[in-house]
Amino acid sequence: MDTADTASSRTAVRDPLHDRPPPTARPAHERLLIWATGLSLAAVTTLVGCRVIGVDGVTPVPQLLAFLPWSLVPVGVAAVFTVLLRWRGGLVWALVVLAVAGRYGLPYGPQAATATATTATATATGTGTGTERPVVAHLEVLTSNVEFGQATLGLIETVRREQPDVVFVQECEYICAQLLNARIPRADYPYRHVVKAGQAEGSAILSVLPLTDTDGIEGTLSMPGSEAVVGGRTVRLQLVHPLPPVPGGVDAWRRELDRIRTYAAAHRDAPLILAGDFNATRDHAAFRAVLDGGELRDSAALAGAGRTPSWPAAVPRPLGAQIDHVLVSEDFSVRRARFLDLADTDHRTLLVALDLHAPARR
Repeated sequence: MDTADTASSRTAVRDPLHDRPPPTARPAHERLLIWATGLSLAAVTTLVGCRVIGVDGVTPVPQLLAFLPWSLVPVGVAAVFTVLLRWRGGLVWALVVLAVAGRYGLPYGPQAATATATTATATATGTGTGTERPVVAHLEVLTSNVEFGQATLGLIETVRREQPDVVFVQECEYICAQLLNARIPRADYPYRHVVKAGQAEGSAILSVLPLTDTDGIEGTLSMPGSEAVVGGRTVRLQLVHPLPPVPGGVDAWRRELDRIRTYAAAHRDAPLILAGDFNATRDHAAFRAVLDGGELRDSAALAGAGRTPSWPAAVPRPLGAQIDHVLVSEDFSVRRARFLDLADTDHRTLLVALDLHAPARR
């Protein structure tokens, strides 16, 4: 055999390992899992990033921010996959996002919330500058979204049982207004500011204290306001119900929350209570702007129930988001906050006990 034949025979012999992938290449299913894990982390990173820099972004960010604490679930799952896949960079990424999301997922207020299927109750810590001054009056405030009036009978029963001093009702349409008038005696709640309208537009304020109607806040859904003299001090009572941040309606939602912020800022020098369905949580920048603009505090947070969900009521606790609030100026301290379940509404009712303090000495 000559040299050419020898070379030819050598060329014909194939290395059995020649067609195998390099030792560092991953199987296709692992590469697919890494991509899926990375996409999940990227989505949560965007959400958490918006929370960190203080913007609500565009759809679906505002909708998902309401449920920010639950972003810990996909991040935790992603972290497990990074370990199983031996993806070190992904694990570091997941741990960083997990730490930041966990920071913002903690309960608001001075203590963790105590929640049950029907109530969440906590004792106030008495924080805030106004609490060092003498108490001039006790006040119980209830706010309830009765979902197009469907839960009106349940609300009436709750009002009779709890006997709050002031009641804020959202989505109180015509029949709701009629039932409140017929079944809650004027002797019990002689003072009322009712805006009669259909579907979600109607609202009502009921009070045992004399009311003076004010202009309220302009909005697609009615947001009436009143004033009451409590313990010798004039207190502004403002019902809140901005549009929800539905896809295609985020700009309107942001615009109406900004009107609420403007109102709160204009009246922050006197005792102020804003109560209702804010369609926003503390994780929304637009809601935090309301708190900052009016120097307000969330009563549920002060009572240690800042993460207690109020919507949607049908989901088991602790799922859901707290979008129903009673915000108060520093003239008030909070003794307790309870979330109550009503039938036939997608919201839970919030009842808070407040102490109004004497004005600061000048």
